[in-house]
Amino acid sequence: MDLTGNASLARETLRTMWTIRRFEEAVDDLFARGLMHGTMHLSIGQEAVPAGACLALADGDYITSTHRGHGHCIAKGARLDAMMAELLAKETGYCRGRGGSMHIADVATGNLGANGIVAGGVPIASGAGLAVKLRGGQQVVLSFFGDGAVNEGAWHEGVNLAAIWDLPVVFVCENNHYGMSMSAKRAAKVDRLGDRAAAYGIPGVTVDGNDPQEVFDAVSAAVARARAGDGPSLVEAMTYRWKGHSKSDKNLYRTREEIESWRERDPIVRFERAAITAGALSEEDAAECRDEARDRVRAAIRTANAAPDASAASLTDAVYAGSQS
Repeated sequence: MDLTGNASLARETLRTMWTIRRFEEAVDDLFARGLMHGTMHLSIGQEAVPAGACLALADGDYITSTHRGHGHCIAKGARLDAMMAELLAKETGYCRGRGGSMHIADVATGNLGANGIVAGGVPIASGAGLAVKLRGGQQVVLSFFGDGAVNEGAWHEGVNLAAIWDLPVVFVCENNHYGMSMSAKRAAKVDRLGDRAAAYGIPGVTVDGNDPQEVFDAVSAAVARARAGDGPSLVEAMTYRWKGHSKSDKNLYRTREEIESWRERDPIVRFERAAITAGALSEEDAAECRDEARDRVRAAIRTANAAPDASAASLTDAVYAGSQS
């Protein structure tokens, strides 16, 4: 499918990317003003990856996410008010305000959870894929992770297990060039992390992660392969995070020039121009997508702020089994 040439798909893709951008800008602002606590990891600049990848999924398919997972949640259909409430430690949050930014889960939309442990979602995805296969289902599991995850033991174990059992899993590496402050070039000998797929006997491809069309095409092919029973694939999407690793990152390990060069490759602006040039969207259509995203985020903040705070008295409710009568 041509995302830039189809009016409906272009609008959906652009609206998703703008919603992710505006949500994270709002979160950044709330933290800066001391209205939100804990920690958070922003994916501003990486919006094309979740938008393109999740568009390739069907209803009923699953995802596993990461500590930098707001975009994955939104692209998979999460409610913005429940997400914002979770970050604001409200009872109406997805995890009743207990999990915060790094642990949002939404089983209703197939989101099996963000994960504060690097590569922690990979074996969970393989486990979900095994469950699908044992049940004889047709669902596919898409696992998001960063470049820093591919050197973790859990990543190797999860990918290897999915490969030898031909599980319906698609592994998507969001290579934003840095695992915390470590350059991906210093952390791996291969130039492309997608080449690591060969060691597991599965297909691997590297695409432009700032182009939702390239991401969509690659993930669509991998999803079709998985759904047909042919096993997993690895998709490496090259992208870049504009902000630091987390809110406390002083960004001392990269230059302003590097950051600015990637900001000039803004995936949202790039897609907007392509869709307008293709005639799928007008300037007014693009503006409507921006405004809709802004209004949805503002409404989510209002709703979340009005919700009751999470109660410390019930913190252990989900930890211990209740007494039996």
